[in-house]
Amino acid sequence: MEVVPAWAPAVGFTLLPHAGGFLGSNITKREIPTWYETLQKPSWCPPNWVFAPVWGTLYTSMGYGSYLVWKELGGFNEKSVVPLGLYAGNLALNWAWTPIFFGAHKMGWGLVTLLLTTGTAAATTASWYNINKTAAYLMVPYLAWLSLASALNYRVWKDNRNKK
Repeated sequence: MEVVPAWAPAVGFTLLPHAGGFLGSNITKREIPTWYETLQKPSWCPPNWVFAPVWGTLYTSMGYGSYLVWKELGGFNEKSVVPLGLYAGNLALNWAWTPIFFGAHKMGWGLVTLLLTTGTAAATTASWYNINKTAAYLMVPYLAWLSLASALNYRVWKDNRNKK
């Protein structure tokens, strides 16, 4: 019987969030020059080059936080259902945003998805706090970025609603 190396779960959990980001990046790369560049954006919109390193950092941070929670609770078990289930739901919503906003050009539904993502991220952070404070703190930059992203999505939707 082959034993999983001790480092493998840490690496796996840390890299997992990047999977959805990697898949979504193909849609984003295709739509930035053809659709996104034509949209009116607020003056405080970060330049396009900022998004990839920020998301890479946030995905790494939250992924490692999920590993800390998993490890603290002794793996996948009854105690981990809520904190890791909330996290899984949050990741699914996070990954859904790109095909909705960039792929389908549904800015309003993108905003709804982002608000749900922010809510599940807050619930995840709160559920992690009493399990592993470091894991919860690793979610704080993600929550801040989701707030900025939600405000940006709102402005883009509001300012481009009549654009086809």
